[in-house]
Amino acid sequence: MKVIAMIPARYAASRFPGKLMKDLCGKPVIIRTYEATKKTNLFDEVYVVTDSDIIYNTIIEYGGKAIRSVAEHESGSDRIAEAVANMDVDIVVNVQGDEPFTKRAGLEKLLDIFHRDSEKKIDLGSLMSEVKNLDDIQNPNVVKVVVNNKNQALYFSRSPIPYVRDTSINHPVYRHIGIYAFRKQALLDFANWEMCGLEATEKIECIRFLEYGKTIELAINNEETIGIDSPEDLEKAIKYMQENKA
Repeated sequence: MKVIAMIPARYAASRFPGKLMKDLCGKPVIIRTYEATKKTNLFDEVYVVTDSDIIYNTIIEYGGKAIRSVAEHESGSDRIAEAVANMDVDIVVNVQGDEPFTKRAGLEKLLDIFHRDSEKKIDLGSLMSEVKNLDDIQNPNVVKVVVNNKNQALYFSRSPIPYVRDTSINHPVYRHIGIYAFRKQALLDFANWEMCGLEATEKIECIRFLEYGKTIELAINNEETIGIDSPEDLEKAIKYMQENKA
């Protein structure tokens, strides 16, 4: 089974423009993410796929592998689908460019979904972690997911789900961690489907798979990480690296 990692990278992020090129203790965030992904030794190849000359040139300067997008894309998944269309690959892992502390443990759990799926019934794998902080549960920037008893996704939302009507039932709330693994064909299918109402409403791209009847299985990974979504996150990441000499 050939497995590659693709790191989609836009320069003009809406909430924190240019965040992937911000300095994180001597290297840009995108380089930290690329190097962390390579360090896991789980992939046959690791690429950054981008629409930005600045990001593309930076990856090449650091000796990495980068692919320049040809078309304009609505999402990272669309960007990756274009890049892998003519590649001989089985599983494509989408590592978010703003995750400089990507680690092996979570990615191993993600890939294990496909190693166990001998009948190839799973189209997409992803990760989730338990959320106990009420602020995070209510924060629309924290995407929540509910799953069935096989850990297959029922729905993703920016709203607090499930709604706790009976407080005597201590059902966990799960945060969706935006790292995906696709079967190649599922990724190509995604790029050809029209966006439907739920995805457009929530602005959560993996809802498209559910709307078209695909199966998403999630693995639990409670390992804490720091994604760079804001200047405050960048400060946290810098402090973490300085304290841990990472």
